[in-house]
Amino acid sequence: MGFKKLTPNFSVRNVKESVFFYQDMLGFKLEIAVPYGTNFIENEIQDGKEYSTAMMKKDDVFVMFLKHDIFEKDAQAFKGSTKGASVIFYIDVSDIDDLYMGLKGKVEIEKEIETTWYGMREFYIKDCNGYVLGFGEKE
Repeated sequence: MGFKKLTPNFSVRNVKESVFFYQDMLGFKLEIAVPYGTNFIENEIQDGKEYSTAMMKKDDVFVMFLKHDIFEKDAQAFKGSTKGASVIFYIDVSDIDDLYMGLKGKVEIEKEIETTWYGMREFYIKDCNGYVLGFGEKE
């Protein structure tokens, strides 16, 4: 048995808003989008439509967004729970200083860039849903 990849599934208020945040702020590309109330897969976000699900990719990193009610339907353990999590989604990157400068002033910086005692240069941000994303590069 081998593990192949990990795709975080985020419970979000608005899938379209989440797609645009990850696209515009972090450079992710849309892989699929599912209009709310359908089983149709689209490859672009369209004006005037609400979406239940979207998957995005940048390099080897995938993320999936599910509207709150769809998330609860898929994972019954979360039904009625407070949204948010005690987790940081940590992404190894290259050119971290360029990434930091490109995001500073555009997103909420949760932890300023620094070099840690364990040799990683890293910083944390909050996405448009309040999830914490960490970015790190080995010094």
